[in-house]
Amino acid sequence: MDKKDWGFETRTIQAGYEPKNGEPRVLPIVQSTTYAYDTAQAVADLFDLKVEGHMYSRISNPTVDAFEKKMASLEGGVGALATSAGQTASAFAIMNIAGTGQHVVASTKLYGGTFNLFEHTLRKLGIDFTFVDQNASAEEIKAAFRPETRALFGEVLTNPGTEVLDLDKFSAIAKEMDVPLIVDNTFPTPYFCNPIQHGANIVIHSATKYIDGHATSVGGVIVDGGNFNWANGKYPELSEPDPSYHGLSYTETFGEAAYIVKARVQLTRDFGAYMAPQNAWLCNLGLETLHVRMDRHAENALKVAKWLEADDRVAWVKYPGLEGDEDYKNAKKYLRGCSGVLTFGVKGGRAASEAMMDALELATIQVHVADIRTCVLHPASMTHRQLNDEQQKACGVLPDLVRVSVGLEKAEDIIADFDQALKAATK
Repeated sequence: MDKKDWGFETRTIQAGYEPKNGEPRVLPIVQSTTYAYDTAQAVADLFDLKVEGHMYSRISNPTVDAFEKKMASLEGGVGALATSAGQTASAFAIMNIAGTGQHVVASTKLYGGTFNLFEHTLRKLGIDFTFVDQNASAEEIKAAFRPETRALFGEVLTNPGTEVLDLDKFSAIAKEMDVPLIVDNTFPTPYFCNPIQHGANIVIHSATKYIDGHATSVGGVIVDGGNFNWANGKYPELSEPDPSYHGLSYTETFGEAAYIVKARVQLTRDFGAYMAPQNAWLCNLGLETLHVRMDRHAENALKVAKWLEADDRVAWVKYPGLEGDEDYKNAKKYLRGCSGVLTFGVKGGRAASEAMMDALELATIQVHVADIRTCVLHPASMTHRQLNDEQQKACGVLPDLVRVSVGLEKAEDIIADFDQALKAATK
């Protein structure tokens, strides 16, 4: 059987690392910054990108390389780059193709850190952003494009609003406007959604979340779908000679992998921000159980969402796995599962929601999401605190919204904890 025909579950365990005779069966941690070579020419060829290999762990490392190969396999891409954080993946994904005087169209429904990255930090570098309602018509979204627009960006399953991006609509817009569609697939993971199959060109992840799955490691990933024509005349940085590599053209030399190679040998070379071997090892370990964990996360979340929906003390519940949810149709179309993240509000508004959070015993309040332990967060006062009221509303953050990351504990125990917390908050 060809390894390319392996099922997803098999690839979570087997892809990326292939030990040779007598080598460790489990992926080893190569905790080395440097590598030895027999000749000066061998190293020169590495610096000229003529051969593959590791020259320095700021750019590549054998342990991280194995993790990258597994992520590319799971997403169906031609290559991947692991970064020090999910925010780095978001930044590099844009900076790889956009610079001063250029422009990106992005959905308003973004994680607060991503919104701040785009709205403030990348603007300081001269990259302009226009934020659009992802549920607007294709014509309205296309109206935001300019001649200097370089990409269209969105989250497959939004954080914290749990809205499902209409991938077919967004990919059709990007294709018509001849720019790549970049999507954040953190919450669904490649197990629940493969955006490249729906026309996305670049997929990013915060590996800190479900990929690691145990809240041990910070990291990010960029996966190149290899399905965009970078030689269309809009991206000279990819198609024209790069003076920092003696006039090499990425599209001519690396073909469908041009984007991800450039991200590594330019951005990672110059900025660092590469994933550490220890973190890559832990994230790879997390991937080995991804399919098992994600099914249980989604199963538990649906049970909790249904219980909350039926409780009189709860004002509203948002989880795309609920049949009455406004995103249920898109969830059924694009997702094989809706992850373990849901949101809800307590009757009595923000004060009641915060009181409920304070009364939780099993679930903890923490600035994290998407690992094996149930936790909660109040985005309006935490992750989206830097946004004004109008910006928070545009991102799907309501004043009373509580984000719940449903873990792998027994669902009945999670529900009992919310029951006693609601009782304490609404008495």
